[in-house]
Amino acid sequence: MAEKLVLASASPHRKALLQNAGIDFDAVAAQVDERAIEAPLKDAGLSAEDVALVLAEAKAANVSERHGTALVLGCDQTLSLEDEVLHKPADMEAARRQLLRLSGKTHHLNSALVLVRNGETLWRHVSVASLTMRELQPAFVGRYLAKVGEKALTSVGAYQIEGEGIQLFSDVEGDFFTIVGLPLIPLLEELRRIGAIDG
Repeated sequence: MAEKLVLASASPHRKALLQNAGIDFDAVAAQVDERAIEAPLKDAGLSAEDVALVLAEAKAANVSERHGTALVLGCDQTLSLEDEVLHKPADMEAARRQLLRLSGKTHHLNSALVLVRNGETLWRHVSVASLTMRELQPAFVGRYLAKVGEKALTSVGAYQIEGEGIQLFSDVEGDFFTIVGLPLIPLLEELRRIGAIDG
């Protein structure tokens, strides 16, 4: 690799995806207040995809301030149900309500990537996956959450599709990497294009 990538995230899932792809990188958590950034965006009527891009760019810019010449990757994922953006549940009761709300409906996961160097944005990308949850009975949701435990609070949809969360779905359109929150194919293509990885 021509230069080391800095991942502006503490997400173990994103770290694992980059490691498995053979990318040399450092991970540095961004120090941004996502909800404070998002509030005016919602009022301005930005789409869930645009909200994800703005948040990803804010994270990358924040880390770039501390790692000037490094190539910094910012990531964010939003979950949109119709016109509303949903967030990670705060507790198990919120996770239960969120899963019941998604039951029988199609929602979208909007996964954004932004590359920044020296505070300058070089590239932006968003990939979207559409997921349809099967009709879930409240008793099943309770048993599911009891089984997966606190892991339900670590993802925006209160599920991990790479684990037992797959049992909640009747249809999935979109690639695995987009669903997990790091669209690797377009990222690797861009890193090769700019000479950051061997191509």
